This record gives sequence, C-alpha cells and structure tokens, in this order.
Amino acid sequence: MAEDMIQTIHRDPALFYWILFPITIVMVLTGVLRHYATTLLATTPKKLLLPTIREQRSLLRGINLRTNAPQLSGPSFNARKNYLVQGYKDGIFLKDPENRGKAPANPMTDPAAMEGMMGMMKGNMMMMIPQTVIMGWINAFFAGFVIMKLPFPLTIRFKSMLQSGVATRDLDVRWVSSLSWYFLNLFGLQSVFIFILGNDNAANQMAQQMSQMNPGAAGAGMFQPGQDPDKLFLSEAENLEVLEHWYVLDGVEDRLLATI
Repeated sequence: MAEDMIQTIHRDPALFYWILFPITIVMVLTGVLRHYATTLLATTPKKLLLPTIREQRSLLRGINLRTNAPQLSGPSFNARKNYLVQGYKDGIFLKDPENRGKAPANPMTDPAAMEGMMGMMKGNMMMMIPQTVIMGWINAFFAGFVIMKLPFPLTIRFKSMLQSGVATRDLDVRWVSSLSWYFLNLFGLQSVFIFILGNDNAANQMAQQMSQMNPGAAGAGMFQPGQDPDKLFLSEAENLEVLEHWYVLDGVEDRLLATI
C-alpha cells in the first residue's frame, strides 16, 4: 500500500520570529490604538428631545408588538393594535405634526444628520487608514513568505485563504503565507481585544462594520436622514392590520393532555 507523501519545506527558523510575531504584535497594537483613537474622536451624543424620543419609541413599539404578537391574547393584541394603528394614521406620534405631508428636509442642512455622517466618516477612516498602512508594510517586507504549517488537515477550498501571495499549485494547503496570516489576525483577534479592552471595545473591525450596517439597532438612529417618519408610521400601520394573529396558548390544554 502506497503511503501518503509528506511535503516538507526547509525554512529558516528565524522567519517564525521575524515575520509571524511582528505581524501579530502589530495587529494587536493597532487594534488597541484604534480603540483609544475612536474613543477620543467620538463626539458626545446630544440629548434627544422628548418628542423625538416619543416618535422613535412609538415606531419601535409597533415593531415589537408585531414581533411578539403570539405572546398576547386576542383581546390584548387587538387593543394595542387598534391604539397604535389609529395613532399612526392620525399622526399623533410625530414630533412635528404640522410638517405632515411635506417633503423631508435636506439631510445636508440638518446639523444632527451632518454630525452623524461625520461620526461615520471618522469611524471609516480609523478602519481604512491603519489597514492600508499595514497591508502596504506586509507587501513591502513579507510578501511571498511561507511562515508556518497548521497541525491539522484541511480541504483544498482553504488554499486561496491560507496561501495568499504564494502562487504555487502543488503546495500543501496546510502551509500559511504571511499575507494570509495577516487576514487571519484581522478577523480572529476579537477574543484578544475583549480580554484586553473589555466587551465594549472599538478595536474589532467586524463589529464596527456590523454596527454601521445596522444603525437602527441603537434606537437613536431609528430614522435615517431624508426619511419621512409619517410614511414609516403608515407602513407599520399596514403591517399591523394585515397581521394574522395567533395565540401561543390556544389549545394548550389539549396539547398538554396529548403528551400524557
């Protein structure tokens, strides 16, 4: 029986100390510096006025009612639905009822919208500039090096991810290039940043991208610049009206007896 040939590459042991360790240390230090720089550049959020908070929470209340409708009985759900739908249609939750039906204001003339866009721009700069500099540094000094071999087998689909910058067809997929090690550190240091900086840190690039993709999760960014709150209320009223309600406890006695 033919045995599998073990691929061996004779490497300078100094590559492990002069490439792998520097890239890892630089990535960790960059994440720490990004966290503190983002904290220093972040603007203090302004206190929202009561009508603005009421407008945002009213829409969020309708969404929560629609999401958790099965936990409410029929009469409780209908009472809440009728109140919210009527309020949405009458515009009683709007912070500026007198502007109902008018075109939304230009976000470029809204100081709050401009401040939000400036904050997002600062966050993008804190992500793009360090990564661009590090990528250029690695391509200039460490391009084309194979620095380590993983101790477990992998499929061929991992070859493009682990051997970036090394154009070899027959190289074992377990070998890792310096450029791929950079990408692995870029997306795999979240646990290290949590240990050093805590859970609420600005060092993780993926977390920042997710927060920018879902700005409405924070509540304060419920309405994006240029959006008409009245149209959102009317859309949510229509969603509540067409929702087919069912109660999670309907027929619970029969279901319980069927299991005995």
